[in-house]
Amino acid sequence: MRLSDTYTIDLDGIDKIILKELMQDAKTPIAKIAKKVGVSSTAIHQRIKKMEAHRIVLNAVTPLNYKVLGYKTTAYVGVFLDKSAHYKDAINAMEKIMEITEAHFTTGNYAIFIKILCRDNDHLMQVLRKIQEINGIDRTETIISLEQSISRQINP
Repeated sequence: MRLSDTYTIDLDGIDKIILKELMQDAKTPIAKIAKKVGVSSTAIHQRIKKMEAHRIVLNAVTPLNYKVLGYKTTAYVGVFLDKSAHYKDAINAMEKIMEITEAHFTTGNYAIFIKILCRDNDHLMQVLRKIQEINGIDRTETIISLEQSISRQINP
């Protein structure tokens, strides 16, 4: 069961500092954050746990340099469904394609907008074929990213 994302939580100054530190480096020691804000490590730990419970902090992820790992092609794909009722089935099938790193249910031209990481254009073509074979998908439009110019999280 998925919790609702429609509620909001008010953060105080300490919470915002904690989030900024964790966004810069998810492995920042709790003691370092505690020293910076002038409270105990236990208090920082409790605040992080509270933010996790409220789904502000979803998980600690270390950003990877995908290009160094061999994934040099990033593409965004707009997916057209033959019927909107096929959305869940299409998403379930796309979850099995590991190169798909994001999927969004959208307004506008596309029913679904996805992000794909691939080793090269040949690999991208293989992934696109898998996607286009999914029941309920009518067609796709692909945009290849030439460069990621901005990558950041929102400042809380």
